[in-house]
Amino acid sequence: MQATITAVRPRQVLASLDPLRQDAYLAAGLAALASVIAVTVGSGRHPDALGWALLLGLHVPLAWRRRAPLAVLAIAIPLIAFYHQQNYNHSAPTAASMVVLYTVAVGSGPVRTAVIGCAVIGLMLVLKIGHGTAGLAVSFQITGWIVSMLVLGGYIRVHRENAAAALERAERAERTREEEARRRVAEERLRIARDLHDLLAHSITLIGVQTSVAAHVLSADPGRLDRAAVAGALEDIAETCRSARGELRTTLEVLRDAGGPDARGPLPGLHGLADLARTVAGADVRLTVTADGVPPAVGAAAYRIVQEALTNAVRHGGRDDLTVHVRVHEDDGALRVHVADDGAGTGTGTPGFGLVGMRERARSVGGTVDAGPRTDGNGFEVTALLPLAPSPVLPPVPPLGGTR
Repeated sequence: MQATITAVRPRQVLASLDPLRQDAYLAAGLAALASVIAVTVGSGRHPDALGWALLLGLHVPLAWRRRAPLAVLAIAIPLIAFYHQQNYNHSAPTAASMVVLYTVAVGSGPVRTAVIGCAVIGLMLVLKIGHGTAGLAVSFQITGWIVSMLVLGGYIRVHRENAAAALERAERAERTREEEARRRVAEERLRIARDLHDLLAHSITLIGVQTSVAAHVLSADPGRLDRAAVAGALEDIAETCRSARGELRTTLEVLRDAGGPDARGPLPGLHGLADLARTVAGADVRLTVTADGVPPAVGAAAYRIVQEALTNAVRHGGRDDLTVHVRVHEDDGALRVHVADDGAGTGTGTPGFGLVGMRERARSVGGTVDAGPRTDGNGFEVTALLPLAPSPVLPPVPPLGGTR
């Protein structure tokens, strides 16, 4: 059997202890050191019973030096002063005195540290004033130690404050990066959700209309089946499926490609409105486009708004001879999109995601969307105003009228 011995470093042992226990061990060690010095080296007489009581007693408060440094100073300094006044070994309590001063400097500001230092030096000079020239030399030496401990404690305090500030800045920067990453993920998810909604809602609506046409042809007169009409309706369904599959593949590639927004491929724009109007089944779409040089983002937003408006018109129009007028033109530095149908739908049902998506599309380029029943009461209309110049994203707006 082999015994495994794990080496434990002294620093690891200290780190595993709580501060009070660490300071208690430090006080005990300093008391032992002071006891050895009291009977071996230094000036002054060896401690008697009172001297030992003073020497060992002044080390006891050191166990709480980090919890209450000023209280420890207030207790230890009188004991140290009385010890020296009795002319006991003057070197014995030096280490404890320096630890107390260092602790006060670490936990206090520069002004308080300077005041405490001046008070301690003044007290030391009062005790040494009757020792003549020898006392003056010792006073300079002790003053140097006092100043050194206070400066060292102040330096450690500033270093810790700077380290804490740097750590806080790093944590704040990390939180900012995480929040920015979450924001970008949320924006990307919202964009993908809009794309999928626009694509699938439009394509599924067209497939539903085309399927209804095929079913009507099959059931209208089974004895005189119009095979060409059925084949045409099925071909329209197949073409719609192919188009939807292509756009869906392009959208899903964004999720798999880490190359950034450029991987999305070309955006749909005003040039695609003609093909969009031709693919709409179940409605007569009359398209008018008088705009040129439209920014890609604005053109894409206009395309998606028209697509959703056509989908809603076909879905909710309620007429076989539905007519939809689509007009896209420039108007005083903005692109105006107007889609109106003459259907029977009034937009008073349960709200859906269509108008919400149109509103978000418009807001993404700084524009607005209004939607609702037409003023003459016949049909539904959607009007979008999209600035052609760069514009900040608008703040949240109240829900649109209508429910499509």
